Amino acid sequence: MVEPTTSSGLIDTDILIDFARGLPEAGIFLDSVQQSGNILISVISAMERLSGCRDSKHLRETKRFLFQTKIVPISEDSSRTAYELIQQFNLSHGLLIPDSLIAATAIENQLPLFMRNVKHFQMISELNVIQPY
Repeated sequence: MVEPTTSSGLIDTDILIDFARGLPEAGIFLDSVQQSGNILISVISAMERLSGCRDSKHLRETKRFLFQTKIVPISEDSSRTAYELIQQFNLSHGLLIPDSLIAATAIENQLPLFMRNVKHFQMISELNVIQPY
């Protein structure tokens, strides 16, 4: 389990995409997180960023950024939680596999999930979702 601090939380892919696109608010937020501790992301978010690379230059830039983060793996407990979340919320709320794995990782590590589009996870009561900008 990741040791949470007062400033730690799991950062969702949408914030990483905003940062890659040069959105100033995302850069300010990630800078403040890095100054307070580590940038924590799920291995799912890391893979989503890598799979979204357009060319070798973009891949190098993404790898350089990911090298500066702490990538949180999916545990056996997280896998079970994600499976339960999919059963509960796929039909009713359209919860997708990557989102269920990211949410489960945050829940199992007792971390808030920082993301821009909080409605994707509002139905998961045990998840603390924070919209940083």
